[in-house]
This record gives sequence, C-alpha cells and structure tokens, in this order.
Amino acid sequence: MTHLPLDDVRVIELGQLLAGPFCGQLLGDFGAEVIKVEDPGRGDPMRQWGREKPHGKSLWWPVVARNKKSVTCDLRTPRGQDLVRKLVAEADVLLENFRPGTLERWGMSPEELHAVNPRLVITRVTGFGQTGPYAPRAGYGSIGEAMGGIRYVTGDPSLPPSRAGISIGDSLAATHACVGTLVALHERGRSGRGQVVDSAIYEAVLAMMESLLPEWQQAGYQRERTGPVLPNVSPSNVYPTRDGDAILIAANQDSVFTRLAQVMGAKELADDERYATHGARGEHMAELDELISAWTVTYPADELLRLLHDGGVPAGRIYTAQDMFADPHFEAREAIVRVPHPDFGEVAMQNVVPKLSGTPGRVRSAGPALGQHNDEVYGGLLGLSPQEIAGLSTAGII
Repeated sequence: MTHLPLDDVRVIELGQLLAGPFCGQLLGDFGAEVIKVEDPGRGDPMRQWGREKPHGKSLWWPVVARNKKSVTCDLRTPRGQDLVRKLVAEADVLLENFRPGTLERWGMSPEELHAVNPRLVITRVTGFGQTGPYAPRAGYGSIGEAMGGIRYVTGDPSLPPSRAGISIGDSLAATHACVGTLVALHERGRSGRGQVVDSAIYEAVLAMMESLLPEWQQAGYQRERTGPVLPNVSPSNVYPTRDGDAILIAANQDSVFTRLAQVMGAKELADDERYATHGARGEHMAELDELISAWTVTYPADELLRLLHDGGVPAGRIYTAQDMFADPHFEAREAIVRVPHPDFGEVAMQNVVPKLSGTPGRVRSAGPALGQHNDEVYGGLLGLSPQEIAGLSTAGII
C-alpha cells in the first residue's frame, strides 16, 4: 500500500481535551494530515490527564494525539489569529470544540473563514450545539450524557444513575463529528464549497438511545436502569462458573436458545411454553436465569465456554485490559498495536477501526511533543523564514 485514504486531506485542529481531538484522531488514523494548534507553554490539558503517569507523562496523550503534528500558537492574540487564517487558507478542515462564539470573538467566524477559503469544512463540537437557548452554556461530556439519556439508564436499578466508565459522551460527539466531516468533504467534491458541521454532545448521545423516545411518546413507557440485563430479553445475562469467574451468555433468539438448551442437556426447555418464544422467555426471565445459573456454576469457565462455542451459543468473558493482551483473537487481528515513544520505549494502544481491505488506516506515530512541528509547518507549509519563526517564539506567539 502506497497511500492512505485521507492523505490528501489537511485538518487544522483547534480546541482541546477529548470531544474535538478524538475526531482529529479518527481522521488522522486514515491518513489525514492533522495539525494540532496548542497554547504555547501549556498545550492541551490532555498532556497531563490520566491516572497513571510513568515518567510524569500522560498515557492518554499518546493515543488521542497519535498521527498528529503539534504547533504552538496563542489564539488570543491578533498575530496568532493571523497565523491560523494562513493555515486555514491551506487546509480542508478546521476542527474546534470551543464554546460557541469563541471563534467569532477572534475574528474567525465561518463567514470570515470561508472568505479566506470557500472550500473549508468547519467542524464544531460543543455541548449543546451552535444554536438554541443552551448554546452559550459550558457543556461537558458528563452533562451531555445526562441530558442525552444514557446516564439515566446506566447502572444498577437500586443505585443512582452511573457513569459508563469512559468519556462516552465526548467520544460519541467526536465520532458523529467525524462522520459529518467526511459527508461534508464528499459534498464539497460536488459543490466545490465547504460548510459547517455542528456536532452537539447531548444530541450524539440521544442518537444512540434506540427506541427510548417513541416508547414514551407512543406507550408512556419510561426506560429504567436494569443492571446487566435487558428487560424482556432473555436469556442475556452474566452467569456464575465453578471457578468463580463469570460468563456472559446471549441466547435470546429462538434458534439460539434451542442450541443453548441442547448444550445444557435440557432440550425440553425449548419446547416448554414458558421458554419457547422470545416473549415467553422475557416474561419468565428470572426463573430462566436461575435454571441457567444452576447449570453454568457446575463448570469451570474455560470448559463452559468451550461447550457454548462448540454448540453455537454466543458467550464470552468480561474482559479487562490484561485479558485483551492475552487473547489470541486480539493478536491475530492486530487489535492492539505497539508504537515507538521517546519516553516509554513503546506504548501499546488500540489499533485503527474499522479495517479497510484496500487502504487501511494505521498508527504512524504517538502523540507529539508540544510544538514539535513548528518549523515544519510554519516554515515548510507557510513559508516563514527562520528569523520570522524565531521572532514569533520570542514574542510568545508560538
């Protein structure tokens, strides 16, 4: 392979933390040249985020900033804003996740940017979108998750709403922003003009909420927290094993439940009117789970999984990171890659998804040092002289 599918796309990434930068990561994974603009001296706060910090360095930054170039620029100064306009003139996409109105205050509204580059796609990620009464509010991912509906339905029903354990709201908004960016680039190929992509965190979460809205509007049904199970979908739960492990079994489809009953040595269950249909199994979920648990707990996990897989029943462990590193399927599909890093020697991270057969994406570099590409971008792309670059650095602009 000699090229990557987006290697003719240049992205100027403004903003920080996760909601915008994850979109840049996705675009960079497939070859886009992502030039990340950071505040001089401090950089993106993601450089300090994360629980574990070997060598005093974030383990989050190498992932979210992979495949990117870092330049520094003080966006709050007229000279810094002028630099960004020059970058925009050479770019296909401007990606930002500031509060609405910030770019406008800096003289970089969509209208002003399109005057510089009519083909520019401007991708904006915020908590509440660019319009509406809540647009001016600060909008963190957690608030978008709460208002979009996912927090209310996550967790054990006996406890308050729970967090998913990852920044799912930010990541969903960024993923939808990436889709919108690619759609806008495709449309630009026909019209010759760029447009604004407006991705709101709460709407990205809402988009994933399945039939939650019509269930309320049509039937007056409010989804509640249900822990590890789906209401009226059975069997689909976590079941105990003899060696203290737990196995998730998903056999709620009629044909799959028949196979599970055969594996259990209880073929009669598939004909029992209490369990013969999807609706009946949902109605008798608790007693069916008790029957299955009484069977699974007689086997160690490895043997149980072998029986289920041989019988065509979907089942699996609930993995930790350690499990992922040891799994042969992860290894065979290269789901985890190791990338050279100046501090860590190499850093392991999740690989690019999805996989393309002809022009797959790849991780080419871990997150860069702050301002690592100032000379390359300002000198090579914009044609500034070494003296001009040095002057900007001395003045604190870059």
